Amino acid sequence: EKVIKMCDDMVAVLKEEQQDDDTKKEYCMAQFDQADDTKKSLERKAADHENAIATAKEAIATLADQIAALEKGIMDLDKSVAEATEQRKEENEEFKDLVASDTAAKEVLLFAKNRLNKFYNPKLHKAAPKRELTEEGRIE
Repeated sequence: EKVIKMCDDMVAVLKEEQQDDDTKKEYCMAQFDQADDTKKSLERKAADHENAIATAKEAIATLADQIAALEKGIMDLDKSVAEATEQRKEENEEFKDLVASDTAAKEVLLFAKNRLNKFYNPKLHKAAPKRELTEEGRIE
């Protein structure tokens, strides 16, 4: 009887330990599921971040290409502006020379007209103003 009682006690202890083990197993399985969910969530976040990094790198490359194209455009524009400026300076010099020669031609024509008036129409003739010589001019 003593042995049977010990066996019954042992069975009761084993059942109690089995219940504890089952409870611990459920807890561990819940923890494993939670850890697995956390792992999957972190993997998704990492993949999203990798995609965002790849997208940002593509955007940076695109912007770098656009910046290079704009810089080239600016350099070309600066070159054309410099050429246009040089052309305008040359045209301005030519214009100044033309105006100066036109003015000289007008003065020559007025002088010739005045000379012709002296002979053909003395009333319209204007005598040239007398130039006063300076002290140096008189000595020479």
